[in-house]
Amino acid sequence: MIRTLIVDDSAFMRMAIRSMLASSLDIKIVGDACNGKEAVEKARTLHPDIIIMDVNMPVMDGLTAVKTIMNTDPVPIIMFSTLTTEGSKEALEALHLGAIDFVTKSESHHDVNKAERELVDKIKNIHSSNPNILRLINMRKFKGEVVRGKWKWKCAGDFGILIGSSTGGPSSLEQVIPRLPGDLPAPVFVVQHMPEGSFCRQLAERLNFLSELEIKEARNNEKVSVGVVYIAPGGYHMTVRKALDVTRIKLIKGKPVHAVMPAVDVTAESMLDVYGKNIVASILTGMGCDGASGFKKMRDAGGSTIACSEDTCVIFGMPRAAIEAGAIDVVKPIFEIPEEIVNKLEAKCNGK
Repeated sequence: MIRTLIVDDSAFMRMAIRSMLASSLDIKIVGDACNGKEAVEKARTLHPDIIIMDVNMPVMDGLTAVKTIMNTDPVPIIMFSTLTTEGSKEALEALHLGAIDFVTKSESHHDVNKAERELVDKIKNIHSSNPNILRLINMRKFKGEVVRGKWKWKCAGDFGILIGSSTGGPSSLEQVIPRLPGDLPAPVFVVQHMPEGSFCRQLAERLNFLSELEIKEARNNEKVSVGVVYIAPGGYHMTVRKALDVTRIKLIKGKPVHAVMPAVDVTAESMLDVYGKNIVASILTGMGCDGASGFKKMRDAGGSTIACSEDTCVIFGMPRAAIEAGAIDVVKPIFEIPEEIVNKLEAKCNGK
């Protein structure tokens, strides 16, 4: 049984969440709380396996509660809140503080059913994936410097970098993107599994503030430039295409791949058509197998592929799937991945 604590200031919403979770015999509600202070106390006494947490609450808000719980009695926390522009900032901050994922609240009947399925699925998947909560805490403490070196960029041709991540990704991306040097002679394409909305734009803004590189949410048909990090917007597959010697981003509102959109595999396969063997790709964290197929094709074509090591990964599902598929050249701890990306890119630029 997955022991679950529900935290929301609305009695109606607490009842609604109970009703949502009642469809699963694997989930047991061990208690509920109407504010963050009560959540902290009940997390300490009830020892739940997972907490469902609202953001805006009286007495103590959800963000403060997440920070307190992760510093005292760490447990996987799923944020359950509206995803407006402001809500995106709050959700991103919650993930930064240690929450492992979020689900969007909605009032429409169709979206309520979708939220129910998503909430149940995430509770089960996160619990079965045995997330490395202590790693999530330690990542917030790690403050690595930008990778420096006497790089001799002699790039003849086009080169591209791909980074894929899912659950646990925002915190992992904060350990990788800001440590890449600002003179990278290649664009960076980031596929972070996210729903449609403003979240990825907020993530880009946060990473842009922390980085020497320019970070932005990708726009359809925009020209690709070196030294820019393009984050796939939620709800769209991100591809790259080259015509008349100009590479552009194409966003596709298609069908989910591996039940996600954007999908790492879709971006990876499109990059092969543009960059061939001149690709460096890294997969960081997440559930499922997205990325394994695309990374295998990139490696077979001569590209360089990196996976995050299990002991420094929040959820090892996606890296494990890629490793088992024979899609990975090297496995590195998260704090060594930025330097590994740069080293592999330099080697490719120098024809090694």
